[in-house]
Amino acid sequence: MKLLLDSHAFIWWHQDKKRLSAEVMEACENPANDLYLSLASVWEMQIKTNMGKLRLAGTLPIAITKQRDQGLQLLDIRPEHIYATAGLPPIHGDPFDRLLVAQAMSENMTLVTADLKLARYPTPTLW
Repeated sequence: MKLLLDSHAFIWWHQDKKRLSAEVMEACENPANDLYLSLASVWEMQIKTNMGKLRLAGTLPIAITKQRDQGLQLLDIRPEHIYATAGLPPIHGDPFDRLLVAQAMSENMTLVTADLKLARYPTPTLW
């Protein structure tokens, strides 16, 4: 299974795993599954870090490098992902979250998120 981590899921996976559900922990630790982080999430986290709204254990580049060393893959933002947001119903107004949904749908991924609004989109979610 291909798992696309929402920003908060990545942060908790990196520095506070007890905040993840047992089901998410099991899925993320299963070597048969592939973990992905969207560049949209990287951008969002850097913006929040710059604004002082997000504090990570270390820097964002260090966090991402550490997780990439453990198999996390970065998902590029491609034009078709952006175009796919046009067909999404207006359930969630956050552009980063809408892009994650479009990416998950386009790439046949399961979105790992605690955001209940995102679970209302027609893409598999896990929490």
